[in-house]
Amino acid sequence: MNFVPGWLGNRAAGALIFCLTLLAYLPSLSGDFIWNDSDYVTAPALRSLGGLGRIWTEPGATQQYYPLLHSAFWVQHRLWGDRPLGYHIVTLLLHAGSAVLFALVLRRLLGNDSGPSTPLRAFDSGSTAAGHERRRYAGAEWLAALLFALHPAHVESVAWITEQKNTLSLAFYLAAALAYLRFDETRQPRTYVAALALFILSMLSKTVTATLPAALLVVLWWKRGRLSWRTDVLPLLPWLAVGAAGGLFSSWVEKHYLVAEGTDFSLPFLGRLLVAGRAVWFYVGTLVWPFNLNFIYPRWTVNVAAWQQWLFPLGVLAFGAGLWAIRRRTRAPLAAFLFFVGSLFPVLGFVNLYGSLYSWVWDHWQYLPDLGLIALAAAGLAQAGDWAETRFRWLGPAMVAALAIGLGALTWEHCGMFRDDQTLYRTTIARNPTCWMAHNNLGNTLNIAGQTTEAISEYEVALRIKPDHAGAHYNLAFTLAGIPGRLPEAIAEYEATLQLKPDYPEAHFNLGLALARSPGRSPEAMAQFEAALRIKPDYPEAYNNLGIALANYPERSTEAIAQFEAALKQKPDYPDAHNNLGMILARIPGRLPEAIVHYEAALQTKPDFAEAHNNLGIALTNSPGRSFEAIAEYEAALRIKPDYSKAHFNLGRVLMGIPGRQQEALTHFEEALRLRPDWVPARQMVEQLRTH
Repeated sequence: MNFVPGWLGNRAAGALIFCLTLLAYLPSLSGDFIWNDSDYVTAPALRSLGGLGRIWTEPGATQQYYPLLHSAFWVQHRLWGDRPLGYHIVTLLLHAGSAVLFALVLRRLLGNDSGPSTPLRAFDSGSTAAGHERRRYAGAEWLAALLFALHPAHVESVAWITEQKNTLSLAFYLAAALAYLRFDETRQPRTYVAALALFILSMLSKTVTATLPAALLVVLWWKRGRLSWRTDVLPLLPWLAVGAAGGLFSSWVEKHYLVAEGTDFSLPFLGRLLVAGRAVWFYVGTLVWPFNLNFIYPRWTVNVAAWQQWLFPLGVLAFGAGLWAIRRRTRAPLAAFLFFVGSLFPVLGFVNLYGSLYSWVWDHWQYLPDLGLIALAAAGLAQAGDWAETRFRWLGPAMVAALAIGLGALTWEHCGMFRDDQTLYRTTIARNPTCWMAHNNLGNTLNIAGQTTEAISEYEVALRIKPDHAGAHYNLAFTLAGIPGRLPEAIAEYEATLQLKPDYPEAHFNLGLALARSPGRSPEAMAQFEAALRIKPDYPEAYNNLGIALANYPERSTEAIAQFEAALKQKPDYPDAHNNLGMILARIPGRLPEAIVHYEAALQTKPDFAEAHNNLGIALTNSPGRSFEAIAEYEAALRIKPDYSKAHFNLGRVLMGIPGRQQEALTHFEEALRLRPDWVPARQMVEQLRTH
């Protein structure tokens, strides 16, 4: 049955699929940045031309070494900055474009297949039977494109900006496949070079596309029933080498930069076989029955002693063996199965991937592999439509319309899950209540929204599910530290964090801050700041706060100065460190001019720094002939912070020494006393001025 009516035409079919895709994904365009999008949208340090160079030459500069992807993000950031709409539009256009490319690849395969035993074969145009078969499968490629474009399992790859790596890499993958199939017909060297270049571009976008040469071998076997070493295998050897090198390098990056190692990843080989077998069936099930899709699925327990779990990998092997047994009758099902499982192989658990920390399966991991089963399904539907057309001419078009409407509606609805972080995590939890990551991250979003009590509750739920989650302990500690009276609990949570993750510099630093606020625990605070600096020597905030702690001991002023200077060496425009260094220098005879320089440097970076204005005012007050400059600084501090009692008091002291301005001085002393009723010096100055 022809799914593309004569009045429509192939170009119009492609345009229609493109438009239907845009319509189904329309809700995704209003989505915000979610979860780790900030790791992909170009970081401030990489937004220059030098940053673009680092993207290509410095592994670790970006979360994953996908330089073409991050270059695309770099260009997009130049165009629309931190507005998510532009990124969503590009990702959606890439997905829709890939659907059309998928149809073009299938069209070339259908038009050139010479194998007499496959249902998806091309036929000699001079043959009557061939003409019937061509009509029988005409348009099946567009049906496959429609199924791929609208299937809700692909929403995660399109609505999540991070997964632009999926849509970009697939576009190059399909373009490379199309070019190679053209080379397979023409044997032109320039076509081969173009195809190889496109394959490398796909690898530089996401290395999961390393499976393309193996997929091409499967396709060539499906077409011919055999593989020729010279014609089929030899041209793809360079591709296989490039793919293997890219895959190994990507695995190394996952291990060293995403820390995909440790107890959460220490699964024995037999356990990995169990994961792989179950994952294959999971993805088949999701493709066939795309309901109750989730961002993070339960991470099932792997038990090699449980015989039931072995049914999954054994079922995969048995199913593959059955398809092998019928290969002489039809090779298409086996080819589709091999493509699907082979393309899934990089994400089946044999290689450590950071995402498997949360779940063994993710919807975006099946984005590329689904092409194989979708192509087979489209062929089957084409056969069914051909049979139905002889009885009910309306049945085939009705079936296509029903599929488009049903899948499009599911996709539209699923896009809503990716609207923003809170929606994402709440929906994930509703469908997977044991998802500790979603509870923890929901706590973070609630914290940002000022819903502290609810945030604490989410962190506590995360810790009940996963007591060894150092991040949740840390987040809970950080939240508790900001609540009056709960500092001891915060300290306990920081200590729990460090028991689980001793090399966590931020936990050492924040524990130091909490201890510094606890009476009599300054030495312990200094020890924590020092521990943070041993782990992370380029930590200016730790240098600064160690300096603050040391400054409390007059005999250690020299050490404090050294710490503030170290902070400024790491971060020259650090206003707090400039201000703190100025304060300690101001106490040392003869170094007041240096203190003034640092106060001014602090204000140059942070003009609304009320404390620095006040401290500069004090320094100017103590500098002969600079009283009026001091007054200007105190007044600046009070414009920024009207309830700043110290600035009122200091301004009153300067005004008190200027003839005719005693009444103004009294006003400021009274305001300082109103703000701090128990401040004895302010009370004394008020009484003195009132008496006179």
